[in-house]
Amino acid sequence: MSNGQWYPPEWPARIRALASGELTAVSPRRAATVMLLRDDTSGPGTAGPSVHMLRRRTSMAFAGGAYAYPGGGVDPRDDDHLVGWAGPSLETWAVRLGVGSAAEAQAVVCAAVRETYEEAGVLLAGPTAGTVVSDTTGADWEADRQALVDRELSFADFLDRRGLVLRSDLLAAWARWITPAFEPRRYDTWFFVAALPEGQRTRNASTEADRTVWIRPGDAADGYDKGELLMMPPTVATLRALRPYGTAAEALKAADAQNLAPVLAEARMEGDELVLSWPGHDEFTKHVPTAGGPASPPAGTGMDGNPS
Repeated sequence: MSNGQWYPPEWPARIRALASGELTAVSPRRAATVMLLRDDTSGPGTAGPSVHMLRRRTSMAFAGGAYAYPGGGVDPRDDDHLVGWAGPSLETWAVRLGVGSAAEAQAVVCAAVRETYEEAGVLLAGPTAGTVVSDTTGADWEADRQALVDRELSFADFLDRRGLVLRSDLLAAWARWITPAFEPRRYDTWFFVAALPEGQRTRNASTEADRTVWIRPGDAADGYDKGELLMMPPTVATLRALRPYGTAAEALKAADAQNLAPVLAEARMEGDELVLSWPGHDEFTKHVPTAGGPASPPAGTGMDGNPS
């Protein structure tokens, strides 16, 4: 059975157009996504924590039907003034994220926390540096969440208005992937890991998703390998990377050792084939006939399935 790699049928033509100079790459938009974890003692043995995932509606133009984590684009308004902040300094975050300023770091981390709240109803913030909001239900919270979704309210203003401190210490940066140059919609995305705060519950608050699940990373990766779950390469790669850890705390502790060098797909010619690859992730390699037609799977991977 083929696996569940998201592979749009228009990619070969776009790759050839980029290679021939007929297509100009668009600049990627900065984005953030969060692998929200909770310890799960159900089931046999100590199989590790579960991760919260959503399935994008099939009607979505980008990665429709694919499983992903809560996430979205950076809001430029989130770097216009300092927000209440707990955890590593903005300067420390700037170095870790590889950005040029504290303001840029704040905007990326704000995007991670905001999108988790918008799409999962989970808020990594509290009244003080040592507390976290325990309940985000109620009409007033929902009104604010919807105002954030509609971009009527910036996340910085939301935190100020509610007197909240962003708990950056509850997050850790895990990976960074950039959408291939031939895609019409491109994102420079930081992947974060975080533990579900005590007392809070996830829900499907996103209009872009038709379902959400808590699933162990290994089980999700196995579902992809069997062709049962549709996913993009960075989702699969991060799931596999989470698989060894027995608890959410272990994963968070391991985050500092993760390589944040950006992963960007490369396209090159090999004979009469155009080869699409992600450096360091050989399992996603695709061989595209230059004369057109469907992509052929690389030997031994069975990657002929089509799927944030």
